[in-house]
Amino acid sequence: MSKLSNNTQAMLFGLGAVILWSTVATAFSISLRHLSPTQLLLVANIVSLIFLTTVIIAKGEAKQLISIAKQSWKSSLFFGAINPFIYYLILLQAYDMLPAQEAQAINYTWAIMLSFMAVPMLKQRLKTADYIAATACYFGVLYISTRGQIASLEFSNLTGVAFALLSTIIWAFYWLLNTKDKRPGLIGITLNFAFALPLITIFAGITGELSNWDNKGLWGAIYIGLFEMGLSFVLWNKALKLTTNASQVANLIFLSPLLSIIWLSQFAGEPILRSTLIGLACILAGLFIQNASKRNKHPK
Repeated sequence: MSKLSNNTQAMLFGLGAVILWSTVATAFSISLRHLSPTQLLLVANIVSLIFLTTVIIAKGEAKQLISIAKQSWKSSLFFGAINPFIYYLILLQAYDMLPAQEAQAINYTWAIMLSFMAVPMLKQRLKTADYIAATACYFGVLYISTRGQIASLEFSNLTGVAFALLSTIIWAFYWLLNTKDKRPGLIGITLNFAFALPLITIFAGITGELSNWDNKGLWGAIYIGLFEMGLSFVLWNKALKLTTNASQVANLIFLSPLLSIIWLSQFAGEPILRSTLIGLACILAGLFIQNASKRNKHPK
């Protein structure tokens, strides 16, 4: 069998990451039945840190990790405080309050939020396509959060929706700041988890969540730390390094929410809501419009 081309390998790595991401909403849903958001994040963070550190050691970059940790401990603490600490606490609160299918669909609007936040932060300009995409996406959010009862504006759980939308702001803010981060990708994310660990532990101690653990939720938390916060990042990073067409790989992300709904119905016992399907279709349409606009502007 002939050797696979770099682009083919990139698509396979990207597909692997997307499939793993698609299972996360199910893992969140099942784990949060037994653990609080803080407990889930603490376990997942530890597992992810162990996995990523192991990968770095296997690559022979342990000395570089230590060196960069000493040089950039302030930025590592700052980035770690945003992601995973604050971001995942907010996101998991949303998943704890909403059906997972609703929380994950709303969370996918972070790309639209990124475009709007890039205006003041990176001095970028919005195009007509951005406004059209935003209208489609946030109509989808409204449809999902009211369970299709838009006229009455009766939200199924307004606080949960607010947490889900807030998570998109934090995630977009993190990635905009990340454009100025000089640390290598894998080492940078590993240091984020390392410096976030004491913050999460202190927070768990203050809120009294270092005790009263339900062991039934541990396997789900371990799965999230290993696959959502660990292996998926390594696979996605590898895909982007191998490909000569980043947009082609990025388009794989559209598969994730669709697969996610299937896993939720099959393994988490969540009935698929018609309002989620319609709202998600609007959100994906908006993201597609935004991506198509970027490809037209930068065809290469």
